[in-house]
Order: sequence, then C-alpha cells, then structure tokens
Amino acid sequence: MKVNFYTSQREYQEKKAEFDKAIENVLKDGISTLGKEVADLEKSIMEFTSAKYAVGVASGTDALVLASDILGFKNGSEVITSPFTFLASTSCIARHGGQPVFVDIDEETFNIDAAKIEDAVTDKTVGIVPIHLFCQMADMDSIMDIAARHNLKVLEDAAEAFGMSWKGKGSKYKHAGTIGDYGIYSFFPTKTLGAYGDGGMIVTNDEGLYKLAKSYRVHGATEKYHYDYIGYNSRLDTIQAAILLVKMKYMREAITKREVIANWYFDRLKDCQGLRFPKIKGEQHPVYYVFNILAENRDGLVEHLKKNQVQYSIYYPLPLHLQKCFSYLGYKKGDFPVSERVCTEIAALPIYPEITEDEVDFVCHTIRNFYK
Repeated sequence: MKVNFYTSQREYQEKKAEFDKAIENVLKDGISTLGKEVADLEKSIMEFTSAKYAVGVASGTDALVLASDILGFKNGSEVITSPFTFLASTSCIARHGGQPVFVDIDEETFNIDAAKIEDAVTDKTVGIVPIHLFCQMADMDSIMDIAARHNLKVLEDAAEAFGMSWKGKGSKYKHAGTIGDYGIYSFFPTKTLGAYGDGGMIVTNDEGLYKLAKSYRVHGATEKYHYDYIGYNSRLDTIQAAILLVKMKYMREAITKREVIANWYFDRLKDCQGLRFPKIKGEQHPVYYVFNILAENRDGLVEHLKKNQVQYSIYYPLPLHLQKCFSYLGYKKGDFPVSERVCTEIAALPIYPEITEDEVDFVCHTIRNFYK
C-alpha cells in the first residue's frame, strides 16, 4: 500500500463543486488584486480567531517579514527565537539586519524553552519570536511576562498553529497568534488551513499595527500612489482566498478529524518500543497539523518506511544555528544540545483529514515491523 504524506486531491474531489464554483465566481467577476474574497476571508479569520484585525498577504514568510520590519526587528537589534524551526522564522529577522539570538527548546514540546529566554535578554533585545510548532503553542504566559518586564515586542509565528488556543492565566482561551503584538498564519497547502498555492495572514489587536500592516502590503501606500513607508508588494491572491473561504466552512470538522487520526496513531503505537511522543504542556487546545514521533534509529526507520511506500517528512534535519546561512552568528555544534538531538530523532507521519484508518493501520504496522 502506498501512503502519501499529503494529497489535496481527495479534499478537492469531496468538495469539487464548491471549489470550482468559488474559482469560477472570481473569474466571472473579473480578476482583481485584493478582491472581495480577500476581505471576506479576513473577516472570517477575525471571527474564527477573535482577532480584531487581519491582513491577507502573499505567504506566511511575507507575513513574518512585514511584521518584523514594522516591529523594529532590524539594524542590529537582538530578537530571541528558537533554532529548531523553518528558516523563515529567523530569516525575517536577519533580512532587516536584526540579530537573531537563539534559545534551546523544550525536548517534550519542541517549542522554545521559556525558562531560558530571560537569560538571553540584553540591553539590545527588542523582541521575541515564539514559534508554535506541530501540535501545540509555546508557553505564552511566561513569554508575555518576560516581554512586559523588559518592554519587548512579541511576534507569534503561528504559521503551523491555526486552530490552536491557549488559556494559561487568562479567564478564557486565546487563539494562537492573537496574544502577542502580531501573529501570522501560513496557508501553505499542507497546513491545517491550506490554500492550493501560497498565502498568509497577519493578525493583531492593535489598530495602529493593523494600519501599518495594511499599508506595508501595498508598497507602503496610505492611498493610491501616496507612500508613507517603503513597503512591499505582498497581497493575498483572490483565487486563493476564494479556496480558503470554502475550507473555512469545514475548519472545525477538519481539526476534529485530525485529532481522531492522531488518536489512531497514539493507540496503535503506544507500546511500541523505540518510540516517544511529544507531550502537551499548559492549558491549551492542541491541533495536530503534524504528527511527530521521536524514534530510535530514526534514519533506519524512515528508510524502512520509504521501502514500504510510506511517505514521511523530517521537521527539521538541521537546526538553524548550524545552517551555513547563519554561520556568521558564531554559534557552533553543541550550543543547543536539545535541538541538535531532536533533529536526529524526529520524524513526521502522514496526517490530513482525508487519510483513511486503513492507511494509518498500514503505517503503524510498518513501524512495528521495523522495531520487532
């Protein structure tokens, strides 16, 4: 049996009429940048997340770049983040001449170890970029407390965290991305809310930051051909917004299905020697965007999966402090041992709402056979 890591084809076939109609409506109305569907999606995201403002942009990476620029993560200022993440979480700082400062991760959650952040704060520190990875949010209570004590800006990289929420010390759950100064989402196709191409969103509860993000996405214009800032050309595509609006109708159902699938994996692999699972920490609602395992002889396991036509992914094979592009920061092997160790043990198994129970059974059977 071949098991895909992800495919959009099943979802498209299930909702073909709705997707086709959504795209057709955009074409019939005449293609325009930042069309009605973009505004409708922004409104839908605000309602779903309870964010006061939302700004659609061309990608999650662009969302990070715009937000970092606006928040002043540049010109030698230090910004604390994690080395265990996708490149864009840190390149958004470096692109503006900011100085990324890494802090190791919690080995049970893969998120930044909040207990180590304050030791990294200096008089040059201006912000923190917590990354909510895979299935759960970082410790936002501790992070916001540190930010308040040191007057730091917080940019939540919630690219993978759509649908997740954190209660912490508050009286109610708050959606990922809505706790810091800015939050961003990626609509890359594999995401929980994924487009059929690139797309991203910036959210905030601050009106001033909202107006800046809205301006920065259109070259820094405050009205047509009147520029107050040096901005970007980063607009969410209208057709992608139309596709995402269809998906938003089924978002809670999709999140629930991901949890069901995660529980299939937990149940079938719970006593498998050689495997460990991440632990959910803090009072929060997780969303299983990715299902990760920590595996003994990870490289042997994934080769076994490949031979049996089970697709997988490794997030991430090399931490950012050891990447060539960040060698100028001066970090070396051994500086962040938890991140380095996790990179040698982690593997992601297929999980998306349309995967079947038989396919999950086959994946788990294949893993168990390897560890016999």
